[in-house]
Amino acid sequence: MLMNWILERDNLIQALKRVERNKGSHGVDKMMVQNLRPYVKDHWQQVRESLVTGTYEPEPVRRVEIPKPDGGIRLLGIPTVRDRFIQQAIAQVLTRMYDPNFSDSSYGFRPNRQGHQAVRKAKEYIQEGYTWVVDIDLEKFFDKVNHDKMMDLLERRIKDGVLLKLIRKFLQSGIMIGGMYQRSTEGTPQGGPLSPLLSNIMLDELDKELEGRNLRFVRYADDCNIFARSRKAAKRIMEGITKFIEGKLKLKVSKEKSMYDRPWNRKFLGFTFTRSKKNPRIRLAKQTMKRVKAKIRELTSRKWSISMEDRVKKLNQYLIGWLGYFALADTKSIFEQLDQWIQRRLRQCIWKMWKRPKTRIKNLRKLGVEAGKAYEWGNSRKGYWRVSKSPILHRSLSNFYWSCQGLRSLYLRYEQLRQT
Repeated sequence: MLMNWILERDNLIQALKRVERNKGSHGVDKMMVQNLRPYVKDHWQQVRESLVTGTYEPEPVRRVEIPKPDGGIRLLGIPTVRDRFIQQAIAQVLTRMYDPNFSDSSYGFRPNRQGHQAVRKAKEYIQEGYTWVVDIDLEKFFDKVNHDKMMDLLERRIKDGVLLKLIRKFLQSGIMIGGMYQRSTEGTPQGGPLSPLLSNIMLDELDKELEGRNLRFVRYADDCNIFARSRKAAKRIMEGITKFIEGKLKLKVSKEKSMYDRPWNRKFLGFTFTRSKKNPRIRLAKQTMKRVKAKIRELTSRKWSISMEDRVKKLNQYLIGWLGYFALADTKSIFEQLDQWIQRRLRQCIWKMWKRPKTRIKNLRKLGVEAGKAYEWGNSRKGYWRVSKSPILHRSLSNFYWSCQGLRSLYLRYEQLRQT
């Protein structure tokens, strides 16, 4: 019985630690993650008995709306921490059972696999001559999964009736929106530990279909790119796979977002490729650049009253984390350009902070600017952005100055990451 494996002490301890490590927000019962361990100690016997007898009742998930960069909204369903603990324990056992049979072309939410591997594989396919890509976008995938289809797939391998009943309860636990309960008749709400695994089990059917047709593809969760040698082949694949997804998997392919095109005209996991068939390089997608620049503008806004020390600290926290993922890009010049742009935005912040001509002249003199130039620029009526590019500020508030202020260079950090 799989439920016995799920309720083993070692598996439960691992699940508890994982939920605590992931932290996350509270569910509908308002219990915080730090209260989970004391709750488990006091109530585990009752919870365990309800799991064994099949009487455990999950709470509804709490609906949270997260704005998407493209203007849409991503719907998250946050289970209670108790339900997250149970889901995590189930996911750990089922992952060991299912993952070895998943496709090598599937990279999302799997042990020892990551998005970078998927992007590198896509690059390999382009180098091999597969210079057309079919970009499949599943419309609101996590919200549209058919429960009966999902349970049918699970029943093919899981013979534990109590566990199957529990998983269905999690799928149908309902949603709380503004204090109002709403039944859930489809979907696997994003936000719980079980949802990513269930999505991979569902989309493994797609992977097997693609492999059966001997197609080159990479998939990360519901983001799937299929590679072809010609426009005609890409068109044929698009039509055939759309028919399979909508007919067999009962999912909807977005007609607006799905299309076949050259890889350098599409984005995949935040990246795209340079226009080269023989030696394509990985570069940042336009949407990625728009998002990072929007965040930098927010952190370097002149309207934000914050000390330069705190501003630099917040910039470092965001940019170093961002670079940890996007350092995969081969176009290193973009990071040097971002460094220069960030410094210019910080220079305009400083120019505004100095405010009065007298203060500006005094500070320019401290930075080693000769008296005449300091007086000239200190009394300048030019706008902040224009002055921020002036030779006088560019030299006095140089790379060395910002390094002394603690600002981390994206370009230097990129070079370090690429050498490791």
